[in-house]
Formats: sequence, C-alpha cells, structure tokens
Amino acid sequence: MLMMTFEFTSSSRWRYKVQVHAVINLKHGSQNYHRTACAAETGNEKPQICPRINSGLHCPFWRCSPGTAIVTEQHAALWTDGRYFLQAAQQMDSNWTLMKMGLKKTPTQEDWLVSVLPEGSKVGVDPLIMAADQWKNISKVLKSAGHRLVAVEENLIDVIWTDRPRRPCRPLMTLGLNYTGVSWQKKIAILRAKMTERKTSWFVVTALDEVAWLFNLRGSDVNYNPVFFAYAIVGTDTIRLFIDGDRMTDSSIRLHLQLNSDPAAEERVQVEPYNTVLATLQTICAGLAPKEKVWLSEKASHALISTIPKAHRLLTPYTPICLAKAVKNTTEIEGMKRAHVKDAIALCELFNWLEKEVPKGTVTELVASDKAREFRSQQEDFVDLSFDTISSTGPNGAIIHYKPVPETNRTLSVNEIFLLDSGAQYKDGTTDVTRTMHFGTPSAYEKECYTHVLKGHIAVSSAVFPNGTKGHLLDSFARSALWDSGLDYLHGTGHGVGAFLNVHEDPCGISYKTFADEPLEAGMIISDEPGYYEDGSFGIRIENVVLVVRAETKYNFKDRGSLTFDPITLVPIQTKMINFDSLTQKECDWVNSYHQKCQEVVGSELEKQGRLEALQWLIRETQPVSNAQ
Repeated sequence: MLMMTFEFTSSSRWRYKVQVHAVINLKHGSQNYHRTACAAETGNEKPQICPRINSGLHCPFWRCSPGTAIVTEQHAALWTDGRYFLQAAQQMDSNWTLMKMGLKKTPTQEDWLVSVLPEGSKVGVDPLIMAADQWKNISKVLKSAGHRLVAVEENLIDVIWTDRPRRPCRPLMTLGLNYTGVSWQKKIAILRAKMTERKTSWFVVTALDEVAWLFNLRGSDVNYNPVFFAYAIVGTDTIRLFIDGDRMTDSSIRLHLQLNSDPAAEERVQVEPYNTVLATLQTICAGLAPKEKVWLSEKASHALISTIPKAHRLLTPYTPICLAKAVKNTTEIEGMKRAHVKDAIALCELFNWLEKEVPKGTVTELVASDKAREFRSQQEDFVDLSFDTISSTGPNGAIIHYKPVPETNRTLSVNEIFLLDSGAQYKDGTTDVTRTMHFGTPSAYEKECYTHVLKGHIAVSSAVFPNGTKGHLLDSFARSALWDSGLDYLHGTGHGVGAFLNVHEDPCGISYKTFADEPLEAGMIISDEPGYYEDGSFGIRIENVVLVVRAETKYNFKDRGSLTFDPITLVPIQTKMINFDSLTQKECDWVNSYHQKCQEVVGSELEKQGRLEALQWLIRETQPVSNAQ
C-alpha cells in the first residue's frame, strides 16, 4: 500500500500509472511488511513544495494542494478538502475514489485503512516526512485494530525515483533592520528568555519559515515561499544552524551571521551539514541531565521527536517563534502596507488593461496571469509571486484553487465572470488579493451572489470583538448573508499571512472548522476571503489582507479591550457587480470609506509613478455609491 501526502502541480496521467505500478511491484518484493505506507512531504515539518518533492512522487493528475493518496492492490483513494472537490473529480480517472474531507460520510484515512487492511498488517512510513502528531493519531487507530505503524529505513519513493532532482541549494539573501525591525541576535535572546520561562535547555527549530524568520534570512528553495532547507538547534549558550555548506561561502551571509568574526559565545553560530541534525540531536540527548528538556513543535517529524527520550520532551502545538512571527512589529507592518500599495498599483494597471483588451477576444487566462506578473515585476523590491496565480473565467472560476494550463486555458469574455486570486513577494511584504470582475453586463443572479459575498466580507472586516477571540468564532459573520439565501462555500474564510514569508502562516485563521488556532492579537495579519462557487458556471471571491488593530468602544467589559480589522489591501471592489438596494447604509458607508482610502493612498502613488491611465481607472472605480442606486 502506498500512502502519499502532497502538494502538487501538474504532470501527465500516464506517468502516474507507471510509477504507482512500480511502487506496488517493489512493495510485493518486500518480505517485512504486509503493507507499506509512504507519506510525501518536505523533511521540514510543513508541506512546502519544491521540484525535488514535487516532480516525481507524483500524483501527476493532481494539480493542487493539499491531499493524501493511498494505494493498495485493490484500491486507490484520494483525500482532499472542499476547495478541490470539483477539480479532483475532473482530473481523476476511474481508478480513483475521491474522499471528500469534511463530509460526515467520508471515512478518515485511519478508518479507511482499518477497513481494507488484512489482519495483523504492518504499515511502514518514512519517519522523516510524517509529522509526529499525525503519526500518533494513525498509530493509535491502527494499533486498536491489531495493526502496526512502523518506521522504514528506506523511503520506497526514493528507491524508484532514480532521476530525483537534488535538494535545492540556491543563494540566500539577508534582511536588514529596515525590513525586520529586530536583529537576529535579539530574536535569539527573546527565544532564550522563553526557554528559561519553560525551563528548557534546548530548542529545535524545524519549520522552514521559522528558521528564515529567526535568522533574518530568506531563500528560494520552495516555489513562491522565500525559505530554504535548514534546521536550527538553540541552546542556552550555543546556536547550531544545519544547512548545506555551499551557501555559507557568500561574504554577505558570513558577515550577517558573524562567521568571520569572534562574537560573544552566546551569539556564535556553528554551521553544520543539513543531514547531521538527527545525529547531533542524539548526541545532545545523550548528555542531558535528568530534568533537562528539549522543546520543539509537535508537528515536527516523527524521526526528530522520537530521537528525544519522552522524559526530556517539551512539545507544543505552536512554538514561541511561530507566535512571535505572527504578531508583526511596527517595521513589518509598515513594510506590509508598502507591499500592498505596490500590489494595488499593479492590479489597477492590470484591470485597466483588461477592460480594454477583453472585448477584443484575445485575452486568455494564461495571458491575464502573465500580465499580472509583468505589472507586479515593475514594482520596487519585487522578488516573486506568492503562489500560483488563480486566473479563472466562467466555469473555471468554480474550481476554487484552479490553475490555468494549456489544456484548460479559457478566453476571457464580456459574458462571463473573471476571478483573479493572486499575490506577490516583495522584500518588504507578502500580498494575497482576490477580485471578481465582469467586463460586460452581469446577470441578476450573478449580482445577487456577489452581493451576498460582499456583505460577508464587510461583516468580517468591520467586526469588533473582544481580546482573546479565536478566528473561527468570526467565520459565521462571513457566511450569514449566503446562509440567508441557502448558499455557502467550502473553504475557510481567512488565513495568516507572513511578512515576506509564507502566504499561509500559522497560528491564526478564520474557518468553519475548529482547529488549534491561537486568539487574534493586535499586529496579526490575516486574509478576509468569503466566496461562492456555482459548479459549471462561475466563481466569486472577494479577498483583502487585513491587520488586527485595537478598537475604540463605548464600554470596556472587564477591562479586556476590543479588536477589529484594518484593510491593508487597497484594490477597488467592482461596483457594477453590487445590488445596492441589498446593502444597508452601514455597508454602503464601508464601501465608500474603503474606496476613498484606495483613491487617496494608491492614487497618489500612481500619480508619482506616472501611471495616469491606471489612475483614471482607479478614480472611475472608486466613485461614491448609495443604497438608493
């Protein structure tokens, strides 16, 4: 049995079938296991995908994330969530069963395994690429059914994937205080203070974005995410960075990490080979005093956590680095605001261009996607996109995480809704914005659905809530108007956003699913993105990135204070799609206030850059509206 957890892009169907057969044949040659399970993620905790991970495990029919595929001699099943139900149904052939996560009738992976495994089976997994909490859950269920989850020394995927690309080892970049606001030395000191509070001697940094944030470094090993493959182990007076050594020859990196100088012992970075982290951790654990603890995330790999004796483990859902990274400092907030102004300029240019070109019938989804990148790349400090652009028109818009490819590339039309979900990585911040446009005359039903989505977006953006509130408690705000009409959407309403880091960031979010999210705090940055999707017809989503800020209220119950959101995305919302008679006065006021801010902030920068056509488009799109229209 082959089990794969992945975030993938496209490849050909036929190669997929060949590779699955190869794995099954290899498995039949094994005399140690009745069934073999292989989970495919990166070795550093979170499933960020690079060509080494992506291009050969290969569920090549599958063009998005996330998912888990399990293959036995008789069965092949794919688990994915509501964002991908339609896409999976279109891309999978008859050999596969789609397991729709989140629906009551859908079995969990563990329960499904129990139902298909012969009595007394062993399920083998590469412990380096399965998170410890996932291992624990699966192991518990299998054990209760008389099966065993066991670690395999050799990943079977590695055995058959003979042309696997090498792990990326691309150049790193340093970030100065003008971008980070805090030196890496200060961050280490703050981390050590947290370690002292928790009475731990060692902290293991396993998430790629946490390593990058801690050392004020960025990379490009993972598509669209400015991170690099590395681990770190921080002791009370030592710092070890596990990374491929070739990167450390760059003089700017050596200067940044003080590798050529003789800093104080507690700030001295020892660079060690990436693949030695387990051996080093074993050595550290061998010398631990009886009450010493090693702290790391419970989402770290089973291999890392199992290296630490149980009596010496301190496991937490979120690390102090994760929590600190989520609450942006003043410098990071200002950088994020600058990045979103740049993004708004690019999108004003794009939508102005599309309004002129779409009626000609020559603009495809791929052309629009490429044009969005072109306009973004003209802005200062542009590095890359922050994810694959979702450029979708008509029925393709109903595929929530659609990616245009030549086989599906549709021409934009004045008769269809166009949904663009896109973002960028700038040195000063990360962006993520969705706008839904119509370049002709929308139908009454399209306007009705759009207005429901807009009302939900406004409800979240203008919400005032007590300190200590978790994001999932706000999810129904976004859905209420849709629910009133019997409509809904099958994805979360918001996710955390990094500061020139991952566009999806723990530990906060807004979702209909309860999860181990942390309470919202002033300084956190998340998305607000309700939507509606009509299979075979259209998709609608309105997404802003918003900053959590303190709210001024008439009263202050128990002195706990209140919070609200301040939009930092400043791209006009298309008013021709709105049923104004369905908006309250408060909602109309919100639209007008938002558009006034767009015009003032973005308009002045468009004028500075001499982008006068885009400026005129912005002015037209931000004219005041009323519910009497």
